[in-house]
Amino acid sequence: MAQEKKLVEAITPMNEDFAQWYTDVIKKADLVEYSSVKGCMIIRPYGYAIWENIQKNLDERFKETGHENVYMPMFIPESLLQKEKDHVEGFAPEVAWVTHGGQEKLTERLCVRPTSETLFCEHFANIVHSYRDLPKLYNQWCSVVRWEKTTRPFLRTAEFLWQEGHTVHATAEEAQEETIRMLNVYADFCEQVLAIPVIKGKKTDKEKFAGAKETYTIESMMHDGKALQSGTSHNFGDGFARAFGIQYTDKNNELQYVHETSWGMSTRIIGAIIMVHGDDSGLVLPPRIAPVQLVIIPIAQHKEGVLEKAEELRDRLSKVVRVKMDDSDKNPGWKFSEYEMRGVPIRLEVGPKDIEKNQVVLVRRDNREKIFVPMDELEDRVLRLLDEVHEGMLEKARNMRDSKTYTAVTPEEFEKIAAEKSGFIKAMWCGDRACEDMIKEKTGVTSRCMPFEQEKISDSCVCCGKPADKMVIWGKAY
Repeated sequence: MAQEKKLVEAITPMNEDFAQWYTDVIKKADLVEYSSVKGCMIIRPYGYAIWENIQKNLDERFKETGHENVYMPMFIPESLLQKEKDHVEGFAPEVAWVTHGGQEKLTERLCVRPTSETLFCEHFANIVHSYRDLPKLYNQWCSVVRWEKTTRPFLRTAEFLWQEGHTVHATAEEAQEETIRMLNVYADFCEQVLAIPVIKGKKTDKEKFAGAKETYTIESMMHDGKALQSGTSHNFGDGFARAFGIQYTDKNNELQYVHETSWGMSTRIIGAIIMVHGDDSGLVLPPRIAPVQLVIIPIAQHKEGVLEKAEELRDRLSKVVRVKMDDSDKNPGWKFSEYEMRGVPIRLEVGPKDIEKNQVVLVRRDNREKIFVPMDELEDRVLRLLDEVHEGMLEKARNMRDSKTYTAVTPEEFEKIAAEKSGFIKAMWCGDRACEDMIKEKTGVTSRCMPFEQEKISDSCVCCGKPADKMVIWGKAY
């Protein structure tokens, strides 16, 4: 009983202490455990199963767009990292260094990869010679290390899992097309699979990736109104190619530099799933990545025929969904709370009275609606209900985001909203870095992106009053 109580005990209400609510959820839902390595997390089986489903879906999307998986070393020689000045300066504060191999001091320090641009560039320089070798469309699934000062599981850890795409192209136009294509892959994945609405846009020069010509992002809003950069796609132009000598002979037998892209999504997206969809009872998992999509809870399972019927339903449903049956000796109330906390999208209850009526009870995790379904219609109804849960979660998240999105025209309006509200602020910007810096200094708010879907809120910059033609989404972020 003590163990059962531990699993279903109250979670700190999110409106009382959002950070503690988040910690309670990831611990009590058994997603992670803290490790003895500062800033690193142990991803438990349930948390890793979520990542596996994310990985599988994304990997299929990458391959559908012509990308191949490769694997690069985890160590980068210091001399290689130094080849692209802006890139190394951007990552220098977060780099972890290997200085010894066994008892011997290394003649050259090795960086534990914070990202793999330099390794891919070296490889591309060795394998690309002719226009016939292009494009190269590669992706890597791996872990990276960034020595963060402040960490929180999934959101920011010293080591984390991700995928990083790296491609090279013959022309600037092809590279730009790839950059936007992969941003759209991320956006579609978030909305179609994770039920997370996103805003697509371009980063300002201040916020773009180190060494990139342009950085594009998908930004999502968490329940507390903060933004989370959920995926990025970068156009490097030919900057890395020139630094690393990546050239090819074109159809006119002339040497040209390639144009490069990079794009990535990490386990941070699990943090987004938790903070967009979760509630005071725990996780609410999107059906399409939930490790268990439906859990069967036998009611009065000691009575004749109940467990047999539950097993029969499990065997039927396992052909169409990821299903689990809990026939443990915990009482049904504990089980209800446990699987609510774990975010299982649908609960199926079946007991003696249901068997008599040839029906089951289905309960949605997202809104707790109870539905009575004839057993002979079960497979079809469960599949439709999973889609309904997804659509309901997406609509709820979109409504939440829209209700916490504000518009500011003057500096006074902007500062008042930033001080009193949590959420996104739409405001015009003149493009001057000084204004962007001043807004952050005064309000703690940063530019999230210049959305593709622009609105003309006014004719002047919200900071300096000069003419402005760029609408920016601003917000506090994780």
